[in-house]
Amino acid sequence: MTITFADLTTMRIGGPVGRLLAPQSTKHVIELLCELGGDEDPLLVMGGGSNLVVGDIGWHGTVVKMASTDLEIDGDLVTAAAGVEWDHLVHTTLSEGLTGLETLSGIPGSVGGTPVQNVGAYGTLTSDLLDSLSVYDREAGLLERWAPDRCGFGSHRQSVFKHSDRWVVTDVTFRLKRGTQSKPIEYALLAETLGIDIGGTAAPADVREAVLALRRDRRMVLDPRDHDTWSVGSFFINPVLEEVPARAAQCPSYYDIKGVKLSAAWLIHNAGFAPGYGLDWGNGTVALSSRHALAVTNRGGATTSDVMKFAAHIRDGVEACFDIRLGPECDLVNCSY
Repeated sequence: MTITFADLTTMRIGGPVGRLLAPQSTKHVIELLCELGGDEDPLLVMGGGSNLVVGDIGWHGTVVKMASTDLEIDGDLVTAAAGVEWDHLVHTTLSEGLTGLETLSGIPGSVGGTPVQNVGAYGTLTSDLLDSLSVYDREAGLLERWAPDRCGFGSHRQSVFKHSDRWVVTDVTFRLKRGTQSKPIEYALLAETLGIDIGGTAAPADVREAVLALRRDRRMVLDPRDHDTWSVGSFFINPVLEEVPARAAQCPSYYDIKGVKLSAAWLIHNAGFAPGYGLDWGNGTVALSSRHALAVTNRGGATTSDVMKFAAHIRDGVEACFDIRLGPECDLVNCSY
């Protein structure tokens, strides 16, 4: 049976895979990365498929899907192989009395992808808790141990790993804390859900359940029965600009090291694309989530071409309205919009 990227990604689209390998250990990952790749057999490395969109032509070479599951806890240091399911790591650390990751509950994907996106939610970023990580340099053929300052964090959702196939994260070490209370909750909606004041604390397990409830309400916890979750989460990245166009002066804005970060969700919604938009557009197979304007969703039977056309339609509408061109937050392979 032919394996396709529709079988491997959370958006459930994409063409055939030439050859699929799923190494179960970090050692095997390194061996494959040393051996594979080249013009005749190009190599694509992927994790949980939660941030990946591949074209309808698929990938004719080899796909290495990280499946390593090693997980070690040493005091307040937690080291997880790249293939460990992210939410499994969160649940495990809380079960072991470690706090820090609870606000990142329910995020799909695997551990190796978290530094790439500098994944964050409800006031916590991966970089806040990162102690070190192992990185294989495909150009140099070297496995190195990196400190966080080598990762290029800073601007919104950026790192040296993003949109580059040179470096492959093979494991990640987090420095957490032991305790019975979370860090102060500064995110208003999360504090309200927990029934505490902003700046208050709560039991980490309670924070996890509150975060999961909020994510489920926004259809951001994977559910094979719910097409609102057939997505890559935020398809469009919040734009960071040196200067905000006059037309977008009312858009919520935030400081960023490279300028001003604007809310892509606000731009999309106020350009006329409300949550749920798209069911009557095109062939109806692609639409924005009914609860989340940033999520482009597969309503069933969508192709990558359908998604690209819809994404371009949203992008062009926002640009016409606000003079701002939205880019993808996800990785696009053999496709573009």
